Amino acid sequence: MSTSHEIQVSRHGHVAHIVLSRPPYNHVDPPVMRRLADALLQLDEDTACRAVVLSSAANAFCAGADFGDGVSDSGRQIDPALFYEQAMRLFHNRKPLVAAVEGAAVGAGLGLALVADFRITCPQARFSANFNRLGFHPGFGLSLTLPRLIGAQRAATLLYTGRRIGGEEAVAMG
Repeated sequence: MSTSHEIQVSRHGHVAHIVLSRPPYNHVDPPVMRRLADALLQLDEDTACRAVVLSSAANAFCAGADFGDGVSDSGRQIDPALFYEQAMRLFHNRKPLVAAVEGAAVGAGLGLALVADFRITCPQARFSANFNRLGFHPGFGLSLTLPRLIGAQRAATLLYTGRRIGGEEAVAMG
């Protein structure tokens, strides 16, 4: 299918595989989020595709958003609203989506994992909603998706403390 250096899309039978490859930590920014959303929406139009797997080629599933110093490589100001606009497009995906989470899924990476209908993980994975530690409101729809997945009390604990949990604890939480 299509391939870029950051987002690689392939198909194996009826299953599409999207690999995020931004070593070493797979940080995402607005252009990457746009390309990821575009890839998912393209796969929605592909009648031969029945499901999508999202994984990483780096040491982390996704260690969060990269707003850097607020200026892109081309010198333009990075608008967080543009990032979240693209992130919300991911929720429009209609095909079953499975996130294969290895390594860190932190901040936006946790949000990206929660876009999926199903998550597969391992003991070495690490999950954290670290937004409050950075001084801002949880993004990526986490204040809605996380409580739906693990319950209001557990979600509040993770969102308020920013505590990191391992893959086994995440599975136990649901």
